[in-house]
Amino acid sequence: MAQFFERHQGGDRALLVHLDLHEINPYEIVEEFELLADSAGAEIIHTIVVKRNSIDSKYFIGSGKAEEIKGIVAAEDVDMVIFNHALAPAQERNLEELFQCRVLDRTTLILDIFAQRARSHEGKLQVELAQLRHLSTRLIRGWTHLERQKGGIGLRGPGETQLESDRRMIAQRIKQITKRLEKVDATRSLGRRSRQRATVPTISLVGYTNAGKSTLFNYLTDENIYVADQLFATLDPTLRSIKLPGGIKVVFADTVGFIRDLPHDLVKAFRSTLVETCEADLLLHVIDAVHEDSQDHIGQVNEVLSQIGADQVPQIEVYNKIDLADSLGPRVDRNADGEVTRVWISAKSGEGVDLLLDILTERFCGESICGTVMLDSHEGKLHANLHQEGGVVAESFLDDGGWKMEVELPRKTLDHLQLLERVSNSR
Repeated sequence: MAQFFERHQGGDRALLVHLDLHEINPYEIVEEFELLADSAGAEIIHTIVVKRNSIDSKYFIGSGKAEEIKGIVAAEDVDMVIFNHALAPAQERNLEELFQCRVLDRTTLILDIFAQRARSHEGKLQVELAQLRHLSTRLIRGWTHLERQKGGIGLRGPGETQLESDRRMIAQRIKQITKRLEKVDATRSLGRRSRQRATVPTISLVGYTNAGKSTLFNYLTDENIYVADQLFATLDPTLRSIKLPGGIKVVFADTVGFIRDLPHDLVKAFRSTLVETCEADLLLHVIDAVHEDSQDHIGQVNEVLSQIGADQVPQIEVYNKIDLADSLGPRVDRNADGEVTRVWISAKSGEGVDLLLDILTERFCGESICGTVMLDSHEGKLHANLHQEGGVVAESFLDDGGWKMEVELPRKTLDHLQLLERVSNSR
């Protein structure tokens, strides 16, 4: 019978382990793994790549390699071993018992990074929810307090295990957080409905982490949200409105970056945030144009978009960082039907961003209608709505208290306001 032990605490000296099951580009995957560990604040001692044909059910990497790593852990005074994979609870327990140090899997590592990066109340709740859901599957660790609670004379019996007590407390906390997130989501829904009533299009920036979404967001909106050359530099969603060159107002939404094998619990927890992406009018898929594995990143992002139900939202690919390659310049790619499929820009230098804004103007302004609208005196709300849309060129009062308004607005907006047929002298 395995001996229970207390889990080791503290220390960030880490040994990284990647299992290569004959992958196409293992070096790229390992490099990203090291970036993840570094983003979490780990001091990387060694990175070990293990090649196998299949996963070992007990030690994941096989008993021989596990014993080898045990020796390295002892010799190098390693505090934790991090695996670039999702470990089964039993495998994690077996490895911890063998190594006598903390063992973390990829899911736990990413959750830890998210816990460090979350700043808003909602973000912290979402990360805690994901952590608790992950922890609820791992309550079979070898902790010494998991024996049955002892009772006195007349009280001996099955009782309640500490394990059952822990599960109950976690379930209660998950329920509390879920209710609080539902309230936050209800508030967000009000904001979305308000934008929809005002016919304000939402453009969501999505992409692989570190592709430059936040840099582009800052350039477009003149904001100053945190950017850094690291994975998951920003987590909390940010929404800002701007006016396109055509005069129409749009809202940009900057969301969390995606990554290979993003934990399912995390996607589930952040669903309320990512609904901004699902209900967007357009996705700008920001791609690192100079990254050698950009095509794989595109596939990973599209997979997550499919998971959250956003794969049907229209998408334009924005190839960023062209300033890092002499052979690339700003341009627009269109398909055979003349629809824009790709835009090549540099969010850092601003090259090509004007092309992107022109495309967005073309897409959302559509055919602009210029003409005169006559409003009666009782149509004050409609008068205010026209001014809110920002398309009033000139206006004058009529003798009966109404208004004569010269407008220039997209056909879609006028149709939404039920004014399309009332515009005269249009062109």
